[in-house]
Amino acid sequence: MHITVAHSPDSDDAFMFYALAEGRVDTEGLTFTHELADIESLNRRALDGELAVTAVSFHAYAYLADRYVLLPHGASFGDGYGPVVVSRRPLTREAIAAGEVSVASPGPRTTAQLALRLWAPGVRTVFAPFDAILPGVRDGSFAAGLLIHEGQLTFAEEGLEEVVDLGRWWKGETGLPLPLGGNVVRRDLGPDRIARISRVLSRSIEYGLSHREAALGHALTYARGLDRSRADRFVGMYVNEWTRGYGPEGRRAVQTLLDRGHAAGLLPRVTADYAP
Repeated sequence: MHITVAHSPDSDDAFMFYALAEGRVDTEGLTFTHELADIESLNRRALDGELAVTAVSFHAYAYLADRYVLLPHGASFGDGYGPVVVSRRPLTREAIAAGEVSVASPGPRTTAQLALRLWAPGVRTVFAPFDAILPGVRDGSFAAGLLIHEGQLTFAEEGLEEVVDLGRWWKGETGLPLPLGGNVVRRDLGPDRIARISRVLSRSIEYGLSHREAALGHALTYARGLDRSRADRFVGMYVNEWTRGYGPEGRRAVQTLLDRGHAAGLLPRVTADYAP
């Protein structure tokens, strides 16, 4: 059977799926094709039920839980770090929450957007491609921007300053890591195929973590200008023990995010559901 796996064209996802892309693991008779797109595009396509296996934001998952189940591995958590709001001049939380300035955001269903709205409930946002936000803030097109991916490590070099690290804020609020994105599989594939897909993707993650240098070399192709040292740091931030498996604390973090989003009127009520 042929399975398309959709994920972001980023160094952390490339690291995670290196072994699968390079044929280094047993696929149990399944054939996999990789499709790469930015996370907001994947969120939209999953909302339409188009994708069988895909990375999604946990924000988007709240609208997908009837059709998709979370795989028990492959998630990215920001454990005391995460999406960063940056600007060229000092800005206060109060000014952002009052809507006095707009913040460029990578998409309405990204977890970064959800966390921003929890931090500053009255925030006014404009949406832009994630890789246009940092240069837009630097060049003055945006007063502030919400950075995901590698821009979290490079914004200071562009003369920008941090307004808030939402992962650090979330950790202070809850004591938990901020769940950013996970891998989901469509329920209609059935228990047997879901179990096989889950085992294969788990093997790919384990292989990458066990063969770090080779996987990192593959990931550098997607590192958008990061040198090897910083690419290694970025991968380590988002492909780690949390990626191997959520564990009780990771699952509690996901449910806490979903519950707080619902309490704030930002999400439907949903209970996270995981494949075996």
